[in-house]
Amino acid sequence: MAKVITIDASLREGVGKGASRATRRAGFIPAVIYGDKKDPVSIQIKLNEIVRLLNRGGFLSHTYNIEVGGEKANVLPRDLQLHPVTDAPMHIDFLRLAKGATIVMSVPVRVIGEEECEGLARGGVINHTRHDIELNVPADAIPEYIEASIAGLDLGGSVKISNVTLPKGVTPTITDRDFTICAIVTPSGLKSSDSDTDEAETEEVTEGEGAAEESGE
Repeated sequence: MAKVITIDASLREGVGKGASRATRRAGFIPAVIYGDKKDPVSIQIKLNEIVRLLNRGGFLSHTYNIEVGGEKANVLPRDLQLHPVTDAPMHIDFLRLAKGATIVMSVPVRVIGEEECEGLARGGVINHTRHDIELNVPADAIPEYIEASIAGLDLGGSVKISNVTLPKGVTPTITDRDFTICAIVTPSGLKSSDSDTDEAETEEVTEGEGAAEESGE
């Protein structure tokens, strides 16, 4: 589980489009914290702080502690509005996480074991069927990523969800099938080369048989 980052915020008095524009002109991003059967709280966060977190990557899949007026709330970003032209952050909705709650999240997949993969050594490539997996995860223990090992796989081998060891309390939302996460496949160039070789060998055998028949005549 990734380390939880604390975000400093302050209460936002005004609401509405005019107040939000004034907040952004002052160098802040308007946001709201909701959920956990508590009243929504309108806040503002420094723009440079949000930009720094966005540049880290995976903003919507990480939990944060937001500190407002000496109180902390464990939250998960649920909606990030960006400017349609500049992609600058405009507004953020944070879901307040209750202790012991379970939420649905898409968690990134990290492939490991490339050095021990027989299929890659033979010229194969990794076909990423899923770059992330939708999981039921504990709100206070969201995994940063899920590891899928391809160690020992040959060409045609694959990693299914049943081959992955999930953290405690984490389960896939898809339960009706054992879906594939990634596979080791033969690249098209290698397939063409093998096909050309087979055709060449076939032609040589045919020519050899023809010569033998003519000699026999």
